[in-house]
This record gives sequence, C-alpha cells and structure tokens, in this order.
Amino acid sequence: MTHELKNIIKEYQQATLKGQECVLATVVALDGSSYRRPGVRMLILQDGHMVGAVSGGCVEKEVVRQAQSVFNDHTAKIMTYDGRYRLGCEGVLYILLEPFRPDLKYLEAFTGILKQRRGIKVTSYFEKKEASNKQFGSTIDFGDTVLPMHPNFEPGEGLELFKQEMEPCFKLFIIGAEHDAVQLNALASQIGWEVTIIAPPAEEKNILDFKGAHEFLGIVPEQFPIHSIDDRTAIVLMNHSYSKDLNYLMVLKETQPIYLGLLGPHSRREKLFNELLERSPELSFEFLDSIHGPAGLNLGAETPQEIAVAIIAEILSVKRKQDPIPLKDKKTGIHD
Repeated sequence: MTHELKNIIKEYQQATLKGQECVLATVVALDGSSYRRPGVRMLILQDGHMVGAVSGGCVEKEVVRQAQSVFNDHTAKIMTYDGRYRLGCEGVLYILLEPFRPDLKYLEAFTGILKQRRGIKVTSYFEKKEASNKQFGSTIDFGDTVLPMHPNFEPGEGLELFKQEMEPCFKLFIIGAEHDAVQLNALASQIGWEVTIIAPPAEEKNILDFKGAHEFLGIVPEQFPIHSIDDRTAIVLMNHSYSKDLNYLMVLKETQPIYLGLLGPHSRREKLFNELLERSPELSFEFLDSIHGPAGLNLGAETPQEIAVAIIAEILSVKRKQDPIPLKDKKTGIHD
C-alpha cells in the first residue's frame, strides 16, 4: 500500500505545479467481499484524471462523479457503492472522498520516512453512511508527528475510525544486467517494489536501461550495501557467471533477506554450494537451505518474461507465507 501512496503524492506534486486541485478516495469499510480491501486509494485530479484504483475498474467512474462536490465545496464525504448487483463481488464499499492538500511539512516527513524505511500509520475518520462532513478526513502518524491530508483538518468526536499500518516499500536487489534482469525489473517495478540493479563497474548499462528501477549500482561484490538488507528485502542472483555468483554468495552468507534466489539449474546450484562450503567450512546449512535455487515457481516458464513472472510469484509466496495452490482448490476466501 505504501507504494500506492508514494505514487499518489508524486502525482499530486505534478498536479499542483499545473494549478490543479486534488481529491483523495480511500476505501475505509466493506460489507461483504470486493475486488480490493479497505485501505486502497486513488487520486482524482480536477480535470478527471485518476491515479490508482479502488476496485477492478467498475467503481472509478462513479468515484470521479461523486468527487465533484468535494472539488466544489471542499467538504469531505462518504459515498457507498453496492457491488452486489453490478460487480458480482457481493460487497458494499464505503469510500471516503476528501480534499488532498498535504503541506510542505507533510511532504518532507513522507520523504524522510521513505528514506529511513520506517512504517507509518494512517487514521481515517468517517461515518458508515452517505454524508458530507468537514470533520471527515485522514491523518498520518509519522512517528514523531501526526499530520492531516489537508491543512486545518481536525477530526470530529464519536466518528468511526479506519486504522491502517503501512510498512516500508518492498525492496528487490537484482544482481545482473542481462535481458532477463531487465524483464524482472520491469515486472517488479510495475507492482511497486523498489528495485536496485547491481552490475560490474565495467557494465555498459545504466539506470536508463532499467525503466522504473529505483537505483543502479556499478559495484564489485565486496561493495554490496549489506547494511540496507532488512526483512522486506529480496535478492535475486542472475549474473550468468558462476564465479560472480560465488563471490556474491560469499558476501551474502551472513545476511538474512526474506528471499535469496539463484538462477540456473540444480546441478549448478550444487556445484556452487560445494565450493562455498570449501571456502567457508563454518557456513550454516540454514543459509544454504534458505536459498531458492533454481529461483521461481514451477510454471513451465521459458521466456525471460515468463521467468520473471515465476520468480515474482515465488517471492510473493514467501513474503505472504503462502503455499501456492490454484485458487479453485482454496477452501476459504481469496484473502483469508
């Protein structure tokens, strides 16, 4: 969710340069089921342009229509959308529409939180019925300060609360710069992950070759930023070089990313592990067991694009602690 708010703020800053006002839409409650859950957001610009989505696409036009009153009177409101007869999702959405005008202090605090990779807490104040009220709205707790989504907002008493904790953006290190790395970056960036590409200093590529990437580092294995690995970090080794992968494994052997993937067949993996143990006899078997090699789920992937899908799917399954199965075989709800 953090990456969606990150994109919303980026678009808001561009909109203000053009003199456009903005309204923020947030799903704050749900009766039944829906395509997406409470906490999703979209930004509506005064010219009708939308950033993000609150559903699979059917709700958005109505949200834009309902937002017009907020543009006119600058008063937040709750709208409802009954999808039982239109979406087939068997749910009723309660969507908070509020003026979105974060000030400089808010923007600076948000930028700082992203850099520090700290979480934030969002609280939205509303009533679970269609109504307009200047005391409806949202605030963000940045840890050391709580700031509103628009200046001078003060929540009313006795309102319902929707509280959401938003973790730092998920981070992916791609070690390698070949065509399959380009495809993996494209997919990971599209779903909102912060991607860092790592390649040898002599590599004839740069960040312009990796659309959407957060960072490009031309470094040797010993310069890998170990300190930046946390429990929301995945690493995929895809150098197409046995020696380079071995050197990176030597550097990463004391780390604990949530996911460490290794491209290549089982035989290559075993050879790497054997040589790694020869160089570091004290190496724990837990580290070796934690490596996903060959990286990716068994989807029958063949092309670089398909391989990227298989790797992303496996990372998601590890991140969400899921045992991948067809949804048709799942006995509980999709999001349970």
